[in-house]
Amino acid sequence: MKLVRLVELLLLVAVVSVCLFYISVAVYGWDNWGFALVNIAFFGAFVLFTQVRKKLSRLPASVYLAFIVALYAEMYGFPLTLYIFSWLFGYNNVYTLEHLFAGIIGEDLFAFIFHVILLPLSNIIMLIGIILIIVGWRQIFNAKGKKLVTTGIYAHVRNPQYLGMLLLTFGMNVQWLTILSLILWPLLVILYYRLAKEEAEIMENKFGDEFRKYKQNVPLFIPHLRGYKQKEKD
Repeated sequence: MKLVRLVELLLLVAVVSVCLFYISVAVYGWDNWGFALVNIAFFGAFVLFTQVRKKLSRLPASVYLAFIVALYAEMYGFPLTLYIFSWLFGYNNVYTLEHLFAGIIGEDLFAFIFHVILLPLSNIIMLIGIILIIVGWRQIFNAKGKKLVTTGIYAHVRNPQYLGMLLLTFGMNVQWLTILSLILWPLLVILYYRLAKEEAEIMENKFGDEFRKYKQNVPLFIPHLRGYKQKEKD
């Protein structure tokens, strides 16, 4: 069974990696609204892996979608950050906020850092985020709300899906930081943190001491390397 799960995880990583690679390097330039829509649809679909139907989840999900639309509409559609810096400050070629460093370290060095370090790093962060979202959703879906899930990824972190959403959007900011995405990401952190705390109260009321013991041993967002069951034995 463990071997099957490992193979499934490796296949998932491979498929998502190919998708991220294609989306990252296939197209450059603006006024490409078709490719913008592809990205918005692909990344927007991950909101369906959270419990978006619940009233508590709607605001964070809405802000996540706003983040995705704003980022990719600007990345491939209308370069808002470029026009703002050109209009207000007279700066040219500020395609993203990262490009401000090009004026300090030089365009050639910045291009090297962006393509060799920032772009691969952003894809790795986004990949980890997507895996957390899907794996976390699968465990919750299989449990069907009948029992408290404390195994697998949930033995290390209580909210892998929300952590995945934050890592996914953070990776996007590493890759292409705009004025709007810089504003929206801290808001996402606050909203998902509040959502996790509110859901913890609901789970505590539902599962009582079982959840309280779980909460004491497993962190909200920062994963522990040691699993929950291992902690119980100590």
